[in-house]
Amino acid sequence: MNTNEKFLYQYLNNASPTGFEASGQQIWLDYVRPFVDDYFTDAYGTAVGVINPDAKFKVVIEAHADEISWFVNYITPEGYIYVIRNGGSDHMIAPSMRVNIHTDKGIIPGVFGWPAIHVRDKAKEETPKMENIFIDVGARTKDEVLEMGIHVGCVVTFKDELTQLNNKYYSGRALDNRIGGYMIAEVARKIKQDKVSLPFGLYIVNAVQEEIGLRGAEMIAANIKPNVAIITDVCHDTTAPMYSKITSGDYTAGNGPVLTCGAAVHKKLLDLVIASATSRDIPFQRSASSRSTGTDTDAFAYSNGGVPSALISLPIKYMHTTVETANKKDIENVIGLIVGFLEDFDADFDFRYVK
Repeated sequence: MNTNEKFLYQYLNNASPTGFEASGQQIWLDYVRPFVDDYFTDAYGTAVGVINPDAKFKVVIEAHADEISWFVNYITPEGYIYVIRNGGSDHMIAPSMRVNIHTDKGIIPGVFGWPAIHVRDKAKEETPKMENIFIDVGARTKDEVLEMGIHVGCVVTFKDELTQLNNKYYSGRALDNRIGGYMIAEVARKIKQDKVSLPFGLYIVNAVQEEIGLRGAEMIAANIKPNVAIITDVCHDTTAPMYSKITSGDYTAGNGPVLTCGAAVHKKLLDLVIASATSRDIPFQRSASSRSTGTDTDAFAYSNGGVPSALISLPIKYMHTTVETANKKDIENVIGLIVGFLEDFDADFDFRYVK
């Protein structure tokens, strides 16, 4: 396993729940440091590597670092734990999943329990919902749970780790969107390795708290005040069963990055990205976004009086589960497209629509 793939596994297997991203951010920053001229972090944990920090014109490439998780919300007298969401966690997949509860005493293992099929009433079969999913940590009383260091407010993450399918796909939790953090880190590595000279400042941004409303991007956009922003996130592969292409679009993992058209995406910038893809024979797919993209693109686009922004998405299967699945070729093509755009971009480009 080469160095960058070791980083990928270490980074994705490390828990980085929204609001508690510090350990993952440290892993990311330690990997990126050799490839940048400078770096900084903000008060909430967003990490930024900078190439050409003295340049006046600033280009951001960005991903978000946080993963969905749970908070301990109520502990019963019998020692069972009920939770609330931290981000868009899916209650439907919780039963029988293994979890880690993060406490000041360390990580405590637990399981989302569920009644056996033998005892459930078939006539009124219960389905998982927030009111009936619960965690068992092997305790018999609330006091025993508290003695373990578990209290209301402790964050809970799923235990699953990264694996491969058919040597063509990565599958695991938190590809949304630490795979984006991996991709922008690889952009920095390739620029350094290939000795690419950029005529502008490049800010490689790994932002926190996207899953609860793009909060980290809002803060760091105000801090950096970029001139241009390229955001990478994930979108849905809609070829798997139970997706509607009519309502969700037609995107396939393995067919290349997905480039979004929408109000927050600057059309002139999108055209430049498409030109870079076309000139390098990088396959891409197109998507349309109604109103907002729902990604950090929106936070950057509408910051600081308006920042030309574009979104390059990685199509994945089974978003917000523990088996998010991405095609290796798509990952390499996203990296190649961002590098290509940076090589092609002219900082004197006029983004005005009306002159």
